[in-house]
Amino acid sequence: MKRFSRSLFVSALCTAALLLLPPAGERTQADSLPLHLTKLDGLLRTDVEKRTTGTRRVLIRAKSSDLAALRQQLESQGYKVIGQLGGETLTAVVPAAGLEGLAKSTRVLGMSADAIVLPHGQLGGLLGGVTGTIDAVTTTVKPILQTVGNLLDPSLDKGGEPVPPAVLRATLGLDNSGSGKGVVVAVIDSGLEMSPEFQGRVKAFYDFTNGNSSPASPSDEYGHGTHIAGTIAGSGALSKKNEYRALAPGVELVVLKVLDSSGAGYTSDVVRAIDFAVANRSKFGIDIINLSLGHPIYEPASTDPLVQAVERAAGAGIAVLAAAGNLGVNPTTGLPGYAGITSPGNAPSAITVGAVMTSDTVTRTDDRIPDYSSAGPTWYDALVKPDLLAPGHRIIAVGARESFIYKNYPELRAADPDYIRLSGTSMATAVGSAVVALMIEGHRATHPSTPPLTPNLIKAMLQYSAFAVRNGYGLEYDTLREGAGGLNGAGAITLARNVDTTVARGANWLQPQPLPWTAIGGENVSWSQAVIWGSAVIWGSTVPLNQAAWSSAVIWGSTTPWSNSYAVIWGSNIVWTDPQSWSNAVIWGSSSIGTTSGNAVIWGSTGGMTAQNAAWQDLEETGLGAQ
Repeated sequence: MKRFSRSLFVSALCTAALLLLPPAGERTQADSLPLHLTKLDGLLRTDVEKRTTGTRRVLIRAKSSDLAALRQQLESQGYKVIGQLGGETLTAVVPAAGLEGLAKSTRVLGMSADAIVLPHGQLGGLLGGVTGTIDAVTTTVKPILQTVGNLLDPSLDKGGEPVPPAVLRATLGLDNSGSGKGVVVAVIDSGLEMSPEFQGRVKAFYDFTNGNSSPASPSDEYGHGTHIAGTIAGSGALSKKNEYRALAPGVELVVLKVLDSSGAGYTSDVVRAIDFAVANRSKFGIDIINLSLGHPIYEPASTDPLVQAVERAAGAGIAVLAAAGNLGVNPTTGLPGYAGITSPGNAPSAITVGAVMTSDTVTRTDDRIPDYSSAGPTWYDALVKPDLLAPGHRIIAVGARESFIYKNYPELRAADPDYIRLSGTSMATAVGSAVVALMIEGHRATHPSTPPLTPNLIKAMLQYSAFAVRNGYGLEYDTLREGAGGLNGAGAITLARNVDTTVARGANWLQPQPLPWTAIGGENVSWSQAVIWGSAVIWGSTVPLNQAAWSSAVIWGSTTPWSNSYAVIWGSNIVWTDPQSWSNAVIWGSSSIGTTSGNAVIWGSTGGMTAQNAAWQDLEETGLGAQ
């Protein structure tokens, strides 16, 4: 009820909040852009406006019927065509000076930068335009990153105690009754270093780096992917009495390598890996995709190549978990800020996971959101993200002994040197994937012959059973920081086990209806009993009823009739983080953020919008979008 009251308070303050919005002219500059420039994402448009030199890797969308002619056009101009994504997108390297000319072509529907993606565990982020112009077709992204060095940021690891798997299980309310057996997770990351931890459970390993898409021997030169896979499915075989076993040690893995030895990769490689997982879902039995990586948002979700790949996967029935990003701190002021969600965490149908710091305790009352965990709303589309939080700080899992991380950061090794600790929304996403695997296993065991859980229903159950996370003063974090709240593993699994997916539309499908609380650490933790549907918080009979929204054919957040529910729209104007004061306001205007000046999100003093409190500064000036 506290959130409900807060939302009513929000509505009462909307009129006052409008006084703080920038003049209408400042918010509609994009409307005056030449039509052809609207085909370019924010990064490429900056190249055109600043007359950038050099070359750029791009993703060019066209109608299927125009694709052959477009390829011929590019090659006739001497541009390098690298490959094709699906049936409507070409990957190419073109001069920055030629971007505007291509945008004027009637064959081109849109262009996006083939941006560099990075893992979201202990990463400071790419600052200063490293994702910008490249001078040649490189076989690896490593040369691009050498100018700033490897970007692992140990500062994220400060504060709190390491969280071994046994404590992680207990704080999620899990026992040893489930292992995820029979569930398959596709880990799209830096690869996997084989060890007894994964023996007999790696169904396939494909390398998508350097433009490849072929089966290969497992490898992980960077080390991030091994930690992710270990958090989800490590058996604990390298530890004494398997004490470091993961949350779902029975899960099978399909490992798709998209990040190189520097921990970076191209958007196009990730898109190819996602589409490969969709195309081979039946062959490998893929249930879940884990994406602990991303890049700043440069365009609306409707044209973002990574987002659209995620939407295709969700539409095919695969639950996709994506990291919210580690851009929760304003790089100028060093204070927590908003609108730092990265792509593909802005995908409406993705289960976007932020991080919570649990320390080495089971109780949830001392959980806190680390400053680095990205908050919403999403750039351009103003969606409420993350969807929920999961433990992601100082998580212990198996290390890749031959990797960059293991060799160069010995301080991150656990007491047992076969294991390391990492922090970030990457780790939180892996924890979420493990819980989803246990949900799927639980549902199959209870209802073996019923239709499977859809990605939308899985997300709804995770949110419905989530619980409030509070700061050190006992105040609940706002929805743009915590989403629906903290992950409740036991509660989500209970819902999954009890749902009968054969029940008719509109009827109650929870048999029996569980009590809306979970005992964790000797305390009864209440469920949120709500879902965040795009920009609305919906209370009432949401999850207990079989509704149209839970179909895989429905994009999360789209217009859907709700029965016996009460929806509170988070306004097109304002959300206050603390209704008791006039500090820390988040404002968005006409349901979009960053379309023009990027000044639609503010925090700090409400006396006015200044360069000091404008979130992430100006999109056009930095070329870094939400970063």
